Amino acid sequence: MKIYIAGHRGMVGGAIVRQLETRKAAGEDLTLLTRAHAELDLTNQHSVRSFMQSERPDVVILAAAKVGGIHANNSYPADFIYENLMIECNVIHQSFAAGVTRLLQLGSSCIYPKEVPQPMCEDALLTGKLEPTNEPYAIAKIAGIKLCESYNRQHGVDYRSVMPTNLYGPGDNFHPQNSHVLPALIRRFHEAAQSGAEEVTIWGSGAPMREFLHVDDMAEASLFVLDLPKAAYEANTQPMLSHINVGSGTDVSILQLAQMVAQITGFKGRIATDPTKPDGTMRKLMDVSRLARMGWQARITLETGLSETYRWFLANQTTFRN
Repeated sequence: MKIYIAGHRGMVGGAIVRQLETRKAAGEDLTLLTRAHAELDLTNQHSVRSFMQSERPDVVILAAAKVGGIHANNSYPADFIYENLMIECNVIHQSFAAGVTRLLQLGSSCIYPKEVPQPMCEDALLTGKLEPTNEPYAIAKIAGIKLCESYNRQHGVDYRSVMPTNLYGPGDNFHPQNSHVLPALIRRFHEAAQSGAEEVTIWGSGAPMREFLHVDDMAEASLFVLDLPKAAYEANTQPMLSHINVGSGTDVSILQLAQMVAQITGFKGRIATDPTKPDGTMRKLMDVSRLARMGWQARITLETGLSETYRWFLANQTTFRN
């Protein structure tokens, strides 16, 4: 079986590749296709068409995306909606044109409305207004779901979507401005601990609740969903409501998270909040009952995952660009 993993250098794509490599080592007959951005620009329709027609993969895993935290989404909304729409349209359509019948697309929990009952069920999609700070990115991710569903309806292919909660782990982006909340906190508290700073200020009130899932759990869940027999997948979804939430099922406040990171990094000073900065959505917890009924649940606790991620950060910090 020939599997193309789009976005293999990203955190999630890299974790999926590691698990597929483990399967190969265990004897599964797999050929893994990967291309770096310099080799294949997924926003370029001609390049994607040529690659798909030449390689003819059996399965495509679409883990490529332009991602970032609140600051990045606020600063570059045009980049986020354009690049993600182009990636999804090119990869999904050219997969179909090349005869790919099985595809898995990875999305995001930001697809759900800002004011939505918690935990967020799959059927909350398109029931209200989105969070303004990441609306362009969310619209692109919603479009990806609807692309998969529409190709399934019209062409009879088997294109599936999984929507992860906030992910973290080895391979994360620790950029001081453009990263997500957890890696940003790890870097800031580490640097504060190293410099002997007396205080670290976190964005917002610290009150918003967030759910976190280790990237290895996400990779495992993604392959679990991809491997489900079509009858089992369709028995738990609907043709135009086919995406599946993936999360840990538990959440913590941003202030609690900062306190956990402070302990792991050895920071002994004060933690202050800055209410002048945006909080974003006050709570984002996934309802993962659909996936649980199918037979999968997360296994890596936040405490264990944070410690592992910090060890990876320490081992790789000299390679970070900023």
